[in-house]
Amino acid sequence: MRWGILGTGGIAGAFATDLRLTDSGDVVAVGSRSQASADRFADEFGVPRRHGSYESLVADSEVDVVYVASPHPMHHANAILALRAGKHVLVEKPFTMNAAEARDIVGLARERGLFAMEAMWTRFLPHVGLIRDWLEEGLLGDVVTVTADHGQWFAEDAGFRLFAPELGGGALLDLGVYPVSFASMVLGAPNRVVSMSDPAFTGVDAQTSMLFGYDSGAQAVLTCTLRAKSPTRAAIVGTDARIEVDGDFYAPAAVTLRP
Repeated sequence: MRWGILGTGGIAGAFATDLRLTDSGDVVAVGSRSQASADRFADEFGVPRRHGSYESLVADSEVDVVYVASPHPMHHANAILALRAGKHVLVEKPFTMNAAEARDIVGLARERGLFAMEAMWTRFLPHVGLIRDWLEEGLLGDVVTVTADHGQWFAEDAGFRLFAPELGGGALLDLGVYPVSFASMVLGAPNRVVSMSDPAFTGVDAQTSMLFGYDSGAQAVLTCTLRAKSPTRAAIVGTDARIEVDGDFYAPAAVTLRP
């Protein structure tokens, strides 16, 4: 699999580094909005093909799949650009800024017969694979409650991306995406949602709490904040047993099954 990386920020570098540890292919190209940035990234990570525009990257015949590593608000346009060029896409989380943009990407990928996925790395960690096995085996009985939190402390800096509205800042899109994805993995899509948010000094959400309800009667209680470091634990509670995930639940962690 021949990867092209769209974007040259920190997450793009992490992807290029970690891809070498897998059998999932090689980074053969990188694209940036400037040739200088593409060249710098390519030199640092040993990428043979470097492009001074995203359009040039997605048009590269040597690229099979594009990893979209640009800032949040650009995910939609960049993923659409790659799909229209016939490239599969792996889009860094959050997949898009809103549901309408997500539907656009999914619709175009299905129309073109191309692969498109959010890069939610937590889904592929060993302890999460074990959780899915336990759920499939029915060891919990009926799932009643899912809880998960993700809180980190960030110094108030209007220039930092988590506080910048123009970069898709806020707790929900950067931190809340993890508990939301965790609940979605376990319970699927809710049929009702209640939420509460409070803003940071720049207007992005500093803290958001969510309550998801499901047809089965199950509920998910999820929180995220960029104002304080929380335990970042998760739990899945069933009628026969419960699963407890140590913090940080979204990263490699210990997991316990308690009958």
